[in-house]
Amino acid sequence: MNHTTEPEGDDPFDAALPADAAATLSLLQEQQRKVDRASLAPIPWLYAIWGVAWLVGFILLWSSWPDGNPWFQVDGVIAGWVFAVLTVGSIVASAVLGSRVNRGVRGASEFQGIVYGVSWSVCGVAFAFVGVGLIYNGMSDELASVYFPSAYALMVGTLYIAGAALWRSISQLVVGVVLLAVGAVSPFAGQPGNNLVMSLAGGGAFLVAAIVMALQLRKTR
Repeated sequence: MNHTTEPEGDDPFDAALPADAAATLSLLQEQQRKVDRASLAPIPWLYAIWGVAWLVGFILLWSSWPDGNPWFQVDGVIAGWVFAVLTVGSIVASAVLGSRVNRGVRGASEFQGIVYGVSWSVCGVAFAFVGVGLIYNGMSDELASVYFPSAYALMVGTLYIAGAALWRSISQLVVGVVLLAVGAVSPFAGQPGNNLVMSLAGGGAFLVAAIVMALQLRKTR
């Protein structure tokens, strides 16, 4: 009795299809891969934007303290303004790029992208108001310098975990967990040490994730 075996790596379902039906299925699968790549394309840019903002911004804040950077010191007002501009710019960029995820796809996916994009701005403003409220009720400048970095690390980490759940993205899940850990641990370094932790651990995690995600997307082309 002769036994026939399927070539390794072939899908038996594809083998059973007529030639033109198999070609149609292959075309549909390729189109789905293109849609998936297009929906994930903004994510490396999100990682890179936040990575640069945190790496530069928190290094400047760390360098603005007399007992911070031992190599050079930055005026505190300049460091604060630069950090604020970088943070606001990152939030706006996240809102824009986040809303572009699944752009052009109708239905629930389109709604998810829009809500996810808008949530960056809404959460950013909410966390800022909490900090201002704490200052209004007597929180010192030293505690404020610990609160704001950790608050935004927790905010961004939570939003990335939400993005991981929406789009089944392992990279977003990993980055989100790392940021939650950084936000929770950095206050124990005190100020200005917490800024150095945020810069190297938080900003570094973003930049590594941006490179890894970009390479993965390139491989799928």
